[in-house]
Amino acid sequence: MPATTTLKLSEDLRARIAPLAEASGKTMHAWMVEALEAQAALAEMRESFIADAQIAADEIDAGGPLYAAEDVHAYIVGRAQGRTVRRPTPVRRARTRR
Repeated sequence: MPATTTLKLSEDLRARIAPLAEASGKTMHAWMVEALEAQAALAEMRESFIADAQIAADEIDAGGPLYAAEDVHAYIVGRAQGRTVRRPTPVRRARTRR
């Protein structure tokens, strides 16, 4: 069951939203709900992206494979063009002293 929430909009914002909602064939309410849903989805995707990046960084810090950016780029472009391309191979890590 939907919950009721009240939004207090400035007159300027309300005046901006009204014609946009009308142009899209929606009520202001429907337009704002759609806008909030879109922003929530973007925020969730951003959080997921950051979490995935952190996992990848942790894997690299733990000694996971590294790939040259130009090799990865060439692979992606080749695949996008429908060519059969070899997967990039990991690069050798420089030894570090501890």
